[in-house]
Amino acid sequence: MSYKAYVFDAYGTLFDVHSVMDAIQDHFPDKGPQISEQWRSSQVHYFMVRQLIDGYVSFDQVTRWALKDALVSSGAEADNETINHLMKQYEKLKPYDEVPFLKENHPEKELTIFSNGTKSMLEPLLDNNQLSESFLLLSADAPKVYKPHADAYHYAEDKLQASQDEILFFSSNPWDIAGASQYGFDTAWVNRNEQKWPELGIEPTHILHDLTDIPSKP
Repeated sequence: MSYKAYVFDAYGTLFDVHSVMDAIQDHFPDKGPQISEQWRSSQVHYFMVRQLIDGYVSFDQVTRWALKDALVSSGAEADNETINHLMKQYEKLKPYDEVPFLKENHPEKELTIFSNGTKSMLEPLLDNNQLSESFLLLSADAPKVYKPHADAYHYAEDKLQASQDEILFFSSNPWDIAGASQYGFDTAWVNRNEQKWPELGIEPTHILHDLTDIPSKP
């Protein structure tokens, strides 16, 4: 049996979240790397906390809170206009080099993005990168539950109308791979930075350097 559906996380997997750095540098010279790293770290931390307290808010709100705190912690003062401008950069993130060719290389496969991001964030991102025709789009904003909660992956499985063993889920985020693996999906960890897999008691089905070579079902 081969995989019927390839399902991809968006942020950090298909799109480089740190491609916002140039825009940050334009406003805050020499603070781009610091703010970008803190922005992403706080973004993940905050939606995890909101999930744990059963207090769902949309990913764009979490992302704005994380940006504000990243600016404060970096000693950068920003008005609402600057914050709004930086938030718009999330609609212009750059895809990794091989991403624009995924559909061309796998025309027979159903390619789907399943992200914690809202459709209002993801649809412009795909449009701006001419990728709207390449991917179907699912958002955890629909069930109001973030990955890595099992209910999020159940929602994706239901929408894909495929069984668990027909789905291969890709992510660069270990917490996302752990959640999908625990739920029952085969998983592919996209380890672009050659990191060590964390000791979580869960292993990905596949480990990839990038998305150039997509694995077949073992």
